[in-house]
Amino acid sequence: MELVSILNLSYLVASILFIVGIKQLAHPKTASRGNLLGALGMLIAVVATLFDQAILTYDWILVGVLIGSLIGIILAIKIQMTAMPQLVAVLNGFGGIASVFVAGAALQLSIPKYAFAVNYQEIVSIVFSAIVGGITFSGSFIAFGKLQGFITEKAVRYPGDQLVKILVGLTAVGLGVYGCLEPTDESIYWILSGVSLLLGVFLVIPIGGADMPVVISLLNSYSGIAASATGFVLNNNVLIISGSLVGASGIILTQIMCKAMNRSLTNVLFGGFGAVATEMKDDGDFYSGKVKSTSAEEVAMLLDVARSVVIVPGYGMAVAQAQHTVRDLYQLLTARGIDVTFAIHPVAGRMPGHMNVLLAEADIPYDRLKEMDEINSTFENVDVVIVNGANDVTNPLAKTDPKSPIAGMPILDVGNAKTVVVIKRSLSPGFAGVPNPLFIADNCLMLFGDGKKATQEMITALKES
Repeated sequence: MELVSILNLSYLVASILFIVGIKQLAHPKTASRGNLLGALGMLIAVVATLFDQAILTYDWILVGVLIGSLIGIILAIKIQMTAMPQLVAVLNGFGGIASVFVAGAALQLSIPKYAFAVNYQEIVSIVFSAIVGGITFSGSFIAFGKLQGFITEKAVRYPGDQLVKILVGLTAVGLGVYGCLEPTDESIYWILSGVSLLLGVFLVIPIGGADMPVVISLLNSYSGIAASATGFVLNNNVLIISGSLVGASGIILTQIMCKAMNRSLTNVLFGGFGAVATEMKDDGDFYSGKVKSTSAEEVAMLLDVARSVVIVPGYGMAVAQAQHTVRDLYQLLTARGIDVTFAIHPVAGRMPGHMNVLLAEADIPYDRLKEMDEINSTFENVDVVIVNGANDVTNPLAKTDPKSPIAGMPILDVGNAKTVVVIKRSLSPGFAGVPNPLFIADNCLMLFGDGKKATQEMITALKES
């Protein structure tokens, strides 16, 4: 069998593994296997590509593989689930910058040929890789900085910021067109890459922390699109296919997230959600004298007579790493014959599916997780709702205040339950920077404290009751 046939067969097998792997990632029970299938597909693609190229020495390649593998192992062991959104942002960024460098290297090799004849499919793909890859790299690291707290989570706005983005974007497009017309001028490519990096900063810095799940999904899509464009540069089928899969799935997920927030992608990118946080008055007067605090012992008495309980996980639960303690509470209540389910909002946490992954990590049965559309109509029949670290996704202002930054966002209607217990460190606002009227509702009790510690205290009180 010819080498080309073996190569194409290997790429076909790798592509199939990618598709099957993504399909299996859709369910927690098969997600681990899907991840392994995707990794196997990538291994096959990399090995096949290395054998296909006229490589004189593998020394530096092996060094890169060893360093990359070591970094990957350390990250897999050390990174906590609460930091997974930041890691995803970083990986997106590295995918983008890799496309920039690979396309730049391809341009260097092709410049001598362009003196005689220009391959416009190649040069257009090279330019496109520079633009999308550059935006992905800098935008992803701005998102990482916001999530990690290195950069303010608030939307950074300034007079004329939209005009600046438009001008920088037009500059990138103009340089791209010129680069296609004058492909032998390598300096244009690197100037274009620099402008694209700048554009990525300008695009993401005005976006507030509440929109980071959408931004991460979008940047993930960008990294796939950049990889696919690089596939056209290299005439590499598996890179085209895998990049297209990542790009398409990222766009679909972005649309799902926008729908869950009842906002358009344009509004996310240019609306500056989160900017109002700096304009809000102190919430002390809003809550003063209206909040009813409770204790773990009082909550235990409520749970002792409850027949149905819904737990709403949020980012506060993730920060406290309380998912395993929440599982212990779930098992204790279930053993007493209480029906316990989990209400999952699509944008709870800092990345799509964040709460699903955390609860799956704690071995909570997947059929106990109910999506917002499925569970909202049942809250009025629920005895006790325990909100563990969630805020904006339960805020009634989304329905009652058309001027609120979360106006129109679908929320979990926990206020319809007979009793709501909110576990929270303080009355501080969520990402949107607005107070939550749920906290002063007649049927709401506030259990102040760390999500893990408060849940453990509830378990102890239940066992003693």
